Amino acid sequence: MLKACDVLDLYKRYEAFMEGHFLLSSGLHSRYYLQSALVLQYPSVAKMLCSSLAENFLDKNVDVVIAPAVGGIIVAHEVARRLNAKAIFTERQNGAFTLRRGFSIDKGEKVLVVEDVVTTGGSVEEVINLVREYGGEVAGLGVLVDRSADFAPSIPYAYLLKLDVENYEPKDCPLCKENIPLVKPGSKGLRG
Repeated sequence: MLKACDVLDLYKRYEAFMEGHFLLSSGLHSRYYLQSALVLQYPSVAKMLCSSLAENFLDKNVDVVIAPAVGGIIVAHEVARRLNAKAIFTERQNGAFTLRRGFSIDKGEKVLVVEDVVTTGGSVEEVINLVREYGGEVAGLGVLVDRSADFAPSIPYAYLLKLDVENYEPKDCPLCKENIPLVKPGSKGLRG
């Protein structure tokens, strides 16, 4: 099992732990951004991280591992490999997560929800609700990095790294007040 300091070291080594002024997918602003794709692009590193995360759910008899696209796809695949389960992902359609591409969840299947980074928990909560709509049994939630202030799901929950970073509502953002340029993840400032 990886230690939290090892996980943070990997994010820093691959320049995936960034400092600046970022617009998060939640709409919040932050001084820090974690670009997990820069770490997960290396299969041996992805395997190491996700295998360590999967260790927390070995006793859950997981049938399916599901993640919100795009950030969680590799995490779902690698965790599912370790748990000998099926890996699927959700996509947004008309603003809501849904299953596409022929993916399905059978009634009663034990489903583990995974994600690379959680800030508010909104995306994973949406996926958890989708699993329940299909009749799946939510076996737990696993994330590589929890950067939330108060996210505490009522299901088994595991993360590899907990970061205590402050996120700001745009109207209260001190970085905006300092006129530090705002970067939206995926833009040129984050390598595509």
